[in-house]
Amino acid sequence: MIEIDVDLAIIGGGPAGLAAAVTAKEAGVNPLIIERDFELGGILPQCIHNGFGLHVFKEELTGPEYAQRYINQIHELDIPVKLNTMVIDITKDKHIIALNKDEGVLKIIPKAIILAMGCRERTRGAIRIPGYRPSGVYTAGLAQRFVNIEGYMPGKEIVILGSGDIGLIMARRLTLEGAKVKAVVEIMPYTNGLVRNRVQCLEDFDIPLLLEHTVTKIHGENRVEAVTIAQVDEHWKPIPGTEEIIECDTLLLSVGLIPENELSNKIGVALDPVTGGAIVDENLETSIEGIFSCGNVLQVHDLVDNVTQEAINAGNNAAKYIKQKLKEKKELVKTKAGRNIGYIVPQHINRKSLSQPLIFFMRVKKPENDVLISLKANGTILKELKKKFVRPSEMIELKTRTLEIGPDINEIIFEISPGGDN
Repeated sequence: MIEIDVDLAIIGGGPAGLAAAVTAKEAGVNPLIIERDFELGGILPQCIHNGFGLHVFKEELTGPEYAQRYINQIHELDIPVKLNTMVIDITKDKHIIALNKDEGVLKIIPKAIILAMGCRERTRGAIRIPGYRPSGVYTAGLAQRFVNIEGYMPGKEIVILGSGDIGLIMARRLTLEGAKVKAVVEIMPYTNGLVRNRVQCLEDFDIPLLLEHTVTKIHGENRVEAVTIAQVDEHWKPIPGTEEIIECDTLLLSVGLIPENELSNKIGVALDPVTGGAIVDENLETSIEGIFSCGNVLQVHDLVDNVTQEAINAGNNAAKYIKQKLKEKKELVKTKAGRNIGYIVPQHINRKSLSQPLIFFMRVKKPENDVLISLKANGTILKELKKKFVRPSEMIELKTRTLEIGPDINEIIFEISPGGDN
């Protein structure tokens, strides 16, 4: 077994891992990126559409271009990378056990760890669609890789279940490649992707969007031949008598993403049941001292620019921890989700940090227009922000300068209320 001593081990070489590594290196510590794939960049190399980098680089880039900007910095800063290397365990003393075909088993001994493993797609097994198990059922991300990287078309007549961003983007991509996208079927009364993707990928190409519908059966033994769809009630149950059969040869699933936290769970990192990611403080430090989390493994983002911003925060704070400059944890103040708030990250704040600028990310449970976002402590309003609209598909970023609360207050409540137009 080869032993490697490093300042900072970063598990994952996607956009979060890359930005965290660059930031940590510039802060004066030596990071090591551990990536299980054969290349850096995570999902970005297959995202050949534009729309990336508007916030970070102030210009519009494709996914590969965005990734390459950071890959170039990794090379310029001479940051070591281990590709094709799988982390299989993290011990109680925070030693990382990994392996690859060239070096065998590795024991990596870091002073701090950043978890940046990203997320994976929900598959057919996660949503239990009845019917046969024919070929022609793919996740939207797999279909994206087939078309954009491998050069294969998954099918010619396609139904997409779910309106996540990858599904919407693939509806447009497959149409441009000559396929017929017969419908995008969404169980909710609203799309789960960005508004711009709904407009640019569906409406601009006259692709039908069937809200409050779902696929109830897959037909075909060897290959998908058709799917049955039906309307759903307010409990998301199919309504008898509303069934319709759509002939197709392919079904794409765009039904959500799951943070890859098997390693985190294994070592005892406390996880948030709503986000599926770690419970963190304002430094993005998890329940285990010296282990930080950022990117889609912490919470599923809709913009890679937000992933990068979060990773920069993690990289800076991991460097401070290594240099023993991170504020000692004394007392935590909980952030609590109130009316129409699904979750908040970070889930708690060190009381001493309330006097400094903070960034909170959150998602709402349902769409609303003309609202007021309020932060309250013991009935006192700490901050208010008006928004013309809020959507579950679009993450809300809220920045504060200082939050002043009494020493007896142990939680801050975030809530959405009508009245943003007043």
